[in-house]
Amino acid sequence: MPLIKSAIKRAKQNPVRRARRQPVKTYMKTMLRKVSDFTKAGKREEAIKILPETYSAIDMAAKKNIIHPRNAARKKSLVARLVASQAQ
Repeated sequence: MPLIKSAIKRAKQNPVRRARRQPVKTYMKTMLRKVSDFTKAGKREEAIKILPETYSAIDMAAKKNIIHPRNAARKKSLVARLVASQAQ
């Protein structure tokens, strides 16, 4: 158990903040997984259909400082490449 006053406060804040961040991160990961699964299954139309929603989930996570903006850009690029590679 923390003994210092500031450490006690941080111990109280951390679970609350984690609970606030977790749904956004989970939703982002779910959308990334859906796009990946659709492309692996050869369902390009479905992957293209959920692409804007996936971009939105990634942007929301970046906006709320859950992931770094460059990490968001990297994830969006990866998803775009996945879908584009399915065209060939």
